[in-house]
Amino acid sequence: MTRAFVTGWPITHSKSPVLHGFWLNKYGIKGTYEALGIEPENFVQFLDDLPKSGFAGGNVTIPHKEVAFDTIPDRDEAAEMIGAVNTLWLEGGKLKGGNTDAYGFSANLDDYAPQWRQGKIATVMGAGGASRAIIYALLNAGFTDVRIANRTVRRAQSLADRFGEACSAHPWSAIEELTQDTDFLVNTSSVGMAGTEDTPIPDLRNLAAEALVTDIVYTPLETPILKAANDQGLTTVDGLGMLLHQAVPGFEKWFGIRPEVTDDLRNTILGA
Repeated sequence: MTRAFVTGWPITHSKSPVLHGFWLNKYGIKGTYEALGIEPENFVQFLDDLPKSGFAGGNVTIPHKEVAFDTIPDRDEAAEMIGAVNTLWLEGGKLKGGNTDAYGFSANLDDYAPQWRQGKIATVMGAGGASRAIIYALLNAGFTDVRIANRTVRRAQSLADRFGEACSAHPWSAIEELTQDTDFLVNTSSVGMAGTEDTPIPDLRNLAAEALVTDIVYTPLETPILKAANDQGLTTVDGLGMLLHQAVPGFEKWFGIRPEVTDDLRNTILGA
């Protein structure tokens, strides 16, 4: 029986066991996908022991992604650029690390708004860890002007420096001006959510009617920024599909079948 896992601290919030459990049942695979709560001080030892643990690999979530990156020398290109590892697997008995967040982001958009790849100018709201995968995905999709707006401009500048001359850093107050010629607005921040009342949602009226808006948050499904965009009649894509699609490559590595992201899967996760 093949065993896989998701690890973080805490881990009770993770939807990954439901997601992978759905696929294991659908494809009739004799395997398990377990939630493992590993405290930060024990995580490096957990990685060291993994090749002899009986697990084929697993997912890594907060707060372990950066530590996994620092600990595992054999990483894929996405992990190298993003600076974090969210997927582990064994190859020839050796532990390898990758990052599937950019893939999940792109595949979700390909499902619901395939025209997104025609855009050239993107504005990214927020400069936290999650934004790195988004910027990497945008550049891979051919965007030539990626504007990173953040409350702390220094963090935005650090990201712009990391990803090169196609990226630029801007203060949060510049978002309304930046959106005048933006093809694609991506929110990676918590703006509009409870506890962020001091940072108002930017006015989206400068966005062109054909502009696309997405939010990587999926709880709630219609975030405040998506509601504002929907009220304006803009095309929007929610963030749930990113969660579903980012799980595909890992499942294939561990269990040998490339699973499909379907409406049944989406409804199962929504029900959970």
